[in-house]
Amino acid sequence: MSWLTRVRNTLTSRTKRETGPDNLWVKCPACSEMLFTSDYEANLSVCPQCGHHGRVKTDARLAQLLDPGFEILPSPKVKEDPLKFRDQKRYPDRLKAARAANPHPDAFTNALGRIEGNKVVVGVQDFAFMGGSMGMAVGAAFVEGAKRAVKERAAFVVVTAAGGARMQEGILSLMQMPKATVAVRMLRAAGLPYIVVLTDPTTGGVTASYAMLGDIHIAEPGALIGFAGQRVIKDTIREKLPEGFQRAEYLYDHGMVDMVVPRGELRATLALVLGYLSPAKAA
Repeated sequence: MSWLTRVRNTLTSRTKRETGPDNLWVKCPACSEMLFTSDYEANLSVCPQCGHHGRVKTDARLAQLLDPGFEILPSPKVKEDPLKFRDQKRYPDRLKAARAANPHPDAFTNALGRIEGNKVVVGVQDFAFMGGSMGMAVGAAFVEGAKRAVKERAAFVVVTAAGGARMQEGILSLMQMPKATVAVRMLRAAGLPYIVVLTDPTTGGVTASYAMLGDIHIAEPGALIGFAGQRVIKDTIREKLPEGFQRAEYLYDHGMVDMVVPRGELRATLALVLGYLSPAKAA
């Protein structure tokens, strides 16, 4: 072993001992501040320095919004890989990898519970699962959540986060848009509130369907919300886009969302809105 190799190995070993666990720190993607992971999570994944709202996984989101004792509902079964799709990897291999890294079988999960006593079904879309992409499983889960809300006479609250439709399912993924729209009409026919919480990012076919069909739209600060990407829009209209275009605050200023609510106030805001809209309260 050469002298250079011995020195390199010694320095690497010492660095590992001194830095500790890999998950001790988290870097804010907005201001680059290094934060203790425990402090960051205790602050609901919001940077205490700049207020950037980080992305939240399903279980953490449900725990933040719902009263203790909520029930995670079963995910509906759908046909997987209906098109036998393959790009650099087979679609089943991509699903297998996503499920190994996530506790739920697909990107959309429903739970039955209460928000400060108000009965709700909450559906959470997780960007960590294949970019929250909308495929047959997401569409089926959305419909099942709406049906359960009708059965329970409860509001349906959906937290969106998606890059759009799932390309591996082709036209079948786009068919989830009208399918979800029919489910929203079912909620309205039953006189039940449908509330959408728009988080970063909410784009593509999700924005073009159930994300913008709510009775009330609440956005988290700084969330990217839109259909096509900014570069595509800019190249199409050949004009410079306004400052903050497609961000939550811009959409609020232009009447596309009803409220922009910090994550720490979201639960209380939802409880207030549900208190006004709940059919049980109105009776």
